[in-house]
Amino acid sequence: MVAVLAVAVTGSGATAAHAAPSTSDINKKIETASNQLEDVVESYNKMKISLAKTKADEKQLAASLGPAREALKSASAQVQTIASSAYMTGTVGTVNVLLEGPDNLMDRMGFLDQLSRSRQRDIATFTETTQNYAERQAALKSTQEKQDAEVTALAARKSKIEGDLKKLYSMRRSAYGSDTSSGSKYTGAIPDIPGSAGVAVKYAYGTIGAMYHYGAEGPYSAGYDCSGETKAAWAAAGKSLPHNAAAQYSATARISRADLQPGDLVFYRNLGHVGIYVGDGQIIDASHAGEPVKKRSMDVMPPYGYGRVR
Repeated sequence: MVAVLAVAVTGSGATAAHAAPSTSDINKKIETASNQLEDVVESYNKMKISLAKTKADEKQLAASLGPAREALKSASAQVQTIASSAYMTGTVGTVNVLLEGPDNLMDRMGFLDQLSRSRQRDIATFTETTQNYAERQAALKSTQEKQDAEVTALAARKSKIEGDLKKLYSMRRSAYGSDTSSGSKYTGAIPDIPGSAGVAVKYAYGTIGAMYHYGAEGPYSAGYDCSGETKAAWAAAGKSLPHNAAAQYSATARISRADLQPGDLVFYRNLGHVGIYVGDGQIIDASHAGEPVKKRSMDVMPPYGYGRVR
C-alpha cells in the first residue's frame, strides 16, 4: 500500500522528469491506492468484530466463575464429610490423603475411588466440579490474553490506516487541489419499494453525499465506509448485519444477478467491497476515502457475488 502511494505521489523515473502525469494516470493511481486502502479498512472492521466477541466471551467466563467456585466449595465440603465419616468408622486407613492440599490431587482422586459405591456420586461431582472450575480459570486467562493481543493489533491497524489516509489525501491535493470530493444530500425521487427492503433502500438514498470514513456506520455527519453503509441501511429496517463485507456475504442468502431486487447486496473485489442494490442496475455505496456515498452503476467494477438479507 505504502509503495503504491509513494509511486503515485512522486511519479516514476525519467518520465516524471519530462512530463507531468496525465489526469487519467493520476485518477488510476488514486483509484488503485483507494481500493487497497479499503481492503485494509475491511480487515480492520473484521478485527473489531473479533474483539467484540472476545470481550463477550471474557464477560461470560468471568460471570461463570462465581457459580463454579461455589459449586466447588460445596463439593469439597461433601468430600470432607466423606473423609470424616470414613475416619470415624475406620474404613479408611490413611485419611490424610483426602485432606491434603491440591498438590496431591491425583493421589486424592485415586484414594477416593476406592471408597464404597454409595459415595461415588458425590465423589464424581467433586471431580467434575474441580475440573470444570480449573478449565474455566484457564479459559478466562486465555481469553484475556487474546483480547490484549487483539487490542494491540487493532491499534496498529488503525495507525496504519490513518497514515495511509494522509498519503491518499496528499495525492488528492496534488491532483485536484483539495483532499476530498464534496458531496451533497440526495433530493431526487426515491423508488416506492414495499417491505423492509424499501426501508433499507430509502435509508441508503439518505446516505448519498455523506463522506467516506473508515469504521463508520453513520449517522450522515459521521460518514460511512462500505459495509457500515449497508449495515446502517438494513439496521433501519430492523435487520442486523456485521460491519464487514465478507461477514455480510456469509450472513446473506446467495442469489443470482437475474434475481436481484432492490435492497439486495452486491459484493466486489473478493469481498473487499459491498454496496446496496436500488434497482435499474444501480447501487448506492461508500466507495473509498475522500469520496462521498454515491449512486452509480453496479458494473463500475466486476461484481463478486450477490446476497439477500434474511
